[in-house]
Amino acid sequence: MRKQNLDNPWVSYRWVPKEVLPDFGQFNSKQNNPISGQFLGRDADGESWLFTGYELGLFPDEAEGYYLNVSAATPAWFVMWRLEEDVERYIDEQSIGLAKSEATLAVPHRICVSYNEAARLLDGGESVDTIPMSDEHASWLQEYVNDNYRPEPKKRHKPASFKGAERPAED
Repeated sequence: MRKQNLDNPWVSYRWVPKEVLPDFGQFNSKQNNPISGQFLGRDADGESWLFTGYELGLFPDEAEGYYLNVSAATPAWFVMWRLEEDVERYIDEQSIGLAKSEATLAVPHRICVSYNEAARLLDGGESVDTIPMSDEHASWLQEYVNDNYRPEPKKRHKPASFKGAERPAED
């Protein structure tokens, strides 16, 4: 996550997801708490935080949402995040002091690749942002779609003119 400084009289910064990286064991995630955040650094434009401990599962009943994602101009990761006040359970010990210096901290809670799932989260009032997917990840998702997505057959609807008039019976 990135806390970007803004030149705005009403808001001094905004939170945005910066990148989604696969974890092949290079991140030392806490075992007792799946989500673990740590401060990475600060520069003139803001500060960066790394959160680990997410699992991405693909499900056949979400295949249409995956298809909608990979068929878009730019396939994306969908990151659902919340501003949290109780940060102790999400932040590692070395970064807790810095995290508590603010009233809230943006914590990602879910990462998905289904357009439909992201839409449901947005409909539920959650904050969901997108991050462009690399070509490598998009091709991985495309393979899953090729193996699991079968579009619903289109149903032909009869035009109203062929259904007959619905007139009251004459006496």
